[in-house]
Amino acid sequence: MTSINVQNITKKFGTQIAVNDVSFDVNSGEIFGLLGPNGAGKTTTIRIILDIFKPDSGKVVILGGPMDESKKNLIGYLPEERGLYQDMPLDRCLTYLATLKGIDQATAQNRIQTWLERFDLIEHRKKKLKELSKGMQQKAQLITTLIHDPELIIIDEPFSALDPVNTQMVKDLLREQRAAGKTVVMCTHQMNQVEELCDRLVLINKGQAMLYGTLHEIQQKFAKPAVLVSSPDPLPTPIAGVTSIDKVNGSSLLHLEKGILPQTILQELMSAHLTLEKFEIAMPSLDEIFIEVVKNQEVPHE
Repeated sequence: MTSINVQNITKKFGTQIAVNDVSFDVNSGEIFGLLGPNGAGKTTTIRIILDIFKPDSGKVVILGGPMDESKKNLIGYLPEERGLYQDMPLDRCLTYLATLKGIDQATAQNRIQTWLERFDLIEHRKKKLKELSKGMQQKAQLITTLIHDPELIIIDEPFSALDPVNTQMVKDLLREQRAAGKTVVMCTHQMNQVEELCDRLVLINKGQAMLYGTLHEIQQKFAKPAVLVSSPDPLPTPIAGVTSIDKVNGSSLLHLEKGILPQTILQELMSAHLTLEKFEIAMPSLDEIFIEVVKNQEVPHE
C-alpha cells in the first residue's frame, strides 16, 4: 500500500523553480528518505505534500486521496523551524498542542508524562521553552509530532541540535514507529543517517529528483569494480587482476581490472594463505554518490 504518491509536481516562486517535475511513492510501513543539500527543494516538496503550498502542476495523493481536514490528525509533522511557544511552560505547551490534535486534556497529560520521562525532560516540565537548550526543544518538538499517535510521520532534520546519545534515542524511536506499521518520511541532508535508517530514498538537487530507489539499488548503480580487504598479513604483490590498492580506514581497497570477478581475487588471496579478517565488495557511500551526482549536474552539457 502507498501512503504518499507524488506525481510530477512543479513549484515556482517568481522565476525560481523550487521543485521541477518531481515524482516518487512512499510505501506504508517504511522509513523513506527525502534527501539533498540545503536549498535543494526538500522542504518545498514536504509543504506541497502537506497542502501548505499548492503545486503549479502535478498532484499528490496522500493516504488514499487528496489532503482534507480529516487526514490532518493522522499526520505528525516536525518542521525544521521550531514552532513552540517560547514563553509557555513545557508541559502546558505540550498539552495545548496535543488538544489541537483532538486529544482530551487528561489523555494528553498522561501521554506527555510518558514522553517526558522517555526523553529525560521530566525535571524541566515547568520551565519555559525559552529556558531550555536547543536539544531539549528539539525533543519537545518531537513529542508534539508523535503525541497523537499519527499514521504518517514527516520529519524535517530530526537530529538537529541533538547530541550522540539523544540522536541514538531518536533513531530507536523511528525504528519503533516503523515496526508498529507507521510510515516515516525523513527529510535531511545527512546522508549517513539515511544509510542507517531508510528503506528507500529519493535524492533531490536543484529541484530535481536525481536518484530514487533502495540504498542497495543506488549503490550498485554507482559501484566501481573494487573490493575491501583486511588482513594482519601483508598482501602479496602484485595481485593478478588488481590495478591499484588504496588504504581506507585500516583496510585495503583493491581496484579491479574490467571483467575481473571478486571471487577470483578471493581465490588468489586464499591461495597465498592470507588470514582474512574482511573481504567484501566495495560499495560507495551516499556522500560519495551525491557528490558525483551533483558534480555531473553542474557540468554544462552541449
